[in-house]
Amino acid sequence: MSEGFDVDLFVIGGGSGGVRAARIAAGHGAKVMLAEEYRVGGTCVIRGCVPKKLMVYAGRFTDEFADAAGFGWHIEPPRFDWAALKASRDAEVARLEGIYGRNLAGSGVEVVPERAVIEDPHTVRLTGSGRRVRAKFILIAVGARPIHEPLIPGAELAIDSNGVFELETQPERILVVGGGYIAVEFAGVFAGLGTKTTLLHRGQTLLRGFDPEIAGALGEAYAERMDLRLGRTVERLERAGSAIRATLNDGEQLDVDCVLVATGRRPNVEGLGLERVGIALDDRGAIPVEADSRTSVPSIYAVGDVTGRAALTPIAIREGHAFADTVFGNKPWCVDHRLIATAVFSTPEIGVIGHNEDVARRCYGEIDVYKASFRPMKATLSGRNERVIMKVIVERASDRVVGVHVMGPDAGEIIQAVGIAVTMGATKADFDRTIAVHPTLGEELVTMRTPFVVKHPVGVG
Repeated sequence: MSEGFDVDLFVIGGGSGGVRAARIAAGHGAKVMLAEEYRVGGTCVIRGCVPKKLMVYAGRFTDEFADAAGFGWHIEPPRFDWAALKASRDAEVARLEGIYGRNLAGSGVEVVPERAVIEDPHTVRLTGSGRRVRAKFILIAVGARPIHEPLIPGAELAIDSNGVFELETQPERILVVGGGYIAVEFAGVFAGLGTKTTLLHRGQTLLRGFDPEIAGALGEAYAERMDLRLGRTVERLERAGSAIRATLNDGEQLDVDCVLVATGRRPNVEGLGLERVGIALDDRGAIPVEADSRTSVPSIYAVGDVTGRAALTPIAIREGHAFADTVFGNKPWCVDHRLIATAVFSTPEIGVIGHNEDVARRCYGEIDVYKASFRPMKATLSGRNERVIMKVIVERASDRVVGVHVMGPDAGEIIQAVGIAVTMGATKADFDRTIAVHPTLGEELVTMRTPFVVKHPVGVG
């Protein structure tokens, strides 16, 4: 340990990025202390990806039960028990939290269950005990928090995504406000579990920034599963007996049992003490960092959602690992944010890597777009009105695949495997010479031969 410091590294935040950085740094011989005021595991493990995905699984059983009849199964009317799901989900979260804690302890990291604030470039103060700790390096890994915006009268009657995991009973009617990942995923969950669900979004399509064709197809699928209201906003919320009454911008009123506001997240920097060390936030409220995660203060770094680079758990983990290797392991490297595979666990599911069609056309000029839209084999017997959509986007000059978009069952699993090829720089010829696995959904990605004819000039999005 460096002379004059209590620790080599002080990590503020016990989420995925902070935990990975702490463990890797300790493995390189650093003395590490980590402060987490809530629960070790962060958003993903405690109140995000993991418990939400478990709820997604639960919601999809409704389709499975209905589909089984087409395959000869006779199932008694199924009954869902919200309390049983909540208990099982919470137990699994607690199990994972324990694993995170044991892994930190096993790595030699000292975990302090207090809030930490920055006092100077090398000092943090633990607000519970008042203890001050001197550190050669400080890593900020505090993530982001849900926001209720725009603020409207009665906003306090709504819950955010954290509040979903605290619901003791299943709402019979819910209004979900938002059009991004979190909104569409939770809307799909509640609709699948039998809650009368209204999804309301101010935009004309869901999932801003995604390929418009994929986003539009999800909107069509959701319009069959729930009450989808696009181009609408909520003006106010108020109590109406035991219900919550939402007044929309066109004057319509909806009475529901729960309102979930999922309109975005903001870096969790309030009260952190950044102003004391001269770290200014960017226009999104995030901490600006260099490629190696260094802030404007040489001894202070930041990783994960608090930086606003890419709000995804695997990115935070990679950034934390790269930081620790670079600063403590004499193995400098940076995370490449250009190609990130991601999934939306809506129902139907979406998996994406690379550019959408419009962006690819702007970036590369001449492109070829290969499309497939078909009914999955399972639906031929189940009778479900379901479509799979796949798009492969190719830079014409190099034949390199620059985008793959999938909507349908197991899209997340498919895109994880495809992401390896795209990250390695695979060409369309590489896809074409790959032998198909038949019969599967994924085989369509290697059997599409004829580009879709673009009906507007190149360069016009």
